[in-house]
Amino acid sequence: MAERAFLGIDAGTSVVKAAIFDASGDALAVEGTSIPLIHDGGGVSGAVEQDFELILSTLGDVVRKAVAKAGVTPESVAITGQGDGCWLADEEFRAVRPALSWLDGRAASLVDQWKSDGVLHDVFRNSGGTMFPGAPAACLKWLDLNEPETLDRATTAGYAKDLIFGRLTGIRATDPSDASMPFGDGTGFGYSDDTLDKTGLSHRKNLLAPIVAPVPIGELNDAGAELLGLTAGTPVTSGPFDFPACGYGAGVAWPGTEGDALLIVGTTLGCMVHQNTLVTAGEPAGFSVSTGQPDHWLRAMPAMVGTASLDWLLKMLGVGVKEVQEALVASPPGARGVNMLPYLATSGERAPFVDPLAAGQITGLRLTTERSDLIRAVCEGLAYTARHCFDKAGRTGRIVVAGGGTGSSAWMQVFADVLEVPLELARNPEVGARGAVLAGAAARGVELDVKQWTDPEGVIEPDPRNRVLYDRGYRHQMELLHSARPLWNTRAALAALGENR
Repeated sequence: MAERAFLGIDAGTSVVKAAIFDASGDALAVEGTSIPLIHDGGGVSGAVEQDFELILSTLGDVVRKAVAKAGVTPESVAITGQGDGCWLADEEFRAVRPALSWLDGRAASLVDQWKSDGVLHDVFRNSGGTMFPGAPAACLKWLDLNEPETLDRATTAGYAKDLIFGRLTGIRATDPSDASMPFGDGTGFGYSDDTLDKTGLSHRKNLLAPIVAPVPIGELNDAGAELLGLTAGTPVTSGPFDFPACGYGAGVAWPGTEGDALLIVGTTLGCMVHQNTLVTAGEPAGFSVSTGQPDHWLRAMPAMVGTASLDWLLKMLGVGVKEVQEALVASPPGARGVNMLPYLATSGERAPFVDPLAAGQITGLRLTTERSDLIRAVCEGLAYTARHCFDKAGRTGRIVVAGGGTGSSAWMQVFADVLEVPLELARNPEVGARGAVLAGAAARGVELDVKQWTDPEGVIEPDPRNRVLYDRGYRHQMELLHSARPLWNTRAALAALGENR
């Protein structure tokens, strides 16, 4: 009997990947290729864009390589990809302009205005989600104000996976995970007319794709089959987008896992908790993702900070990633009194609070401070941020961890100690693509053993000897944050940013 195989595609921000899994969830082959980001495109400060046609051609290459390496033809294709941003396409799903990435910061002043006007508050009350400069509504409104003729040429303002799905199948659709933020109406299955009205986008509602739950299902058309080197008619599913897809791939997004959480230590720091109610109370921050199942939500706090903050410090110090493990051994817990607020993203912060002017800060420096202390301070600062996010998101159950940062056992120990809970290491590789396959199979009625596919690869237990130290350190971190936030919005801070925000 021929071996069963399933193809998962993950069109990420910096890498397009294809993974072939067998029926037990083992990876038969994984291929990936880096793709560039276009900064300050068209001379626009803060612009971060991507070339959809390049992504699509890269996708075809990695799929063909993965299939050749696996030596087996997949029986289905499941797509996931980066969320947010604004991906404009015509009726043939061809890009009408470069996509605005979720990293795009040109709409920062617009978000500032929405915050002052109470729009962010109202949108959060509708959908359980808020907005930052790279959010779809902010990007779409910026285009509406600055490039209305571009929107007039478009048929769809969707997401990366939606355009890929459209080109592969000819179907215009999105799934509930993307649709629920920020235009969601709170049901998980519809758009909010109130949100569209308050953001001044009611006249662009026609650009939002139909929502199909739990995920859109189609078949490879001839052009899609030629691109991927597969047979026309092969089943294709789209969604959820990469963050909730990782929740499925890590085993925390399924019914019966309410309260469980996922931590993704990647370029951003993704913190997500499975809830059975939509949260619309409290300070607007993060977002709530519909799973496509009634009364099942993923309360997400995707901090803009993550390994990118650590990469920045390593570059400034002139050292490599291998120094992280050594530094965490050399510098004791507490980093000899050095603390860091790691909010280094150019577009500010979106979770567990929203501030387009959020900035980083290092305190506690002395003549005795060593390089290893700075590295540990960043690692601890990110762990404190994760704890802050999970406190806001209401975690009550286990935490599964995934992402590139899991390669450092010493850093994972820091996270376990600060969070004070065992960290279960998600089954690798390609947690997002794995989740897309599982979600797609469930939608098509194909039975796969979810427990087997998502069984963790190991557990890191917290060290109880560090509990008191990190409890005190977390309180201190929150005090530093409380003191710093008013300073981000002073006249001097705005002047330093060139009054662009």
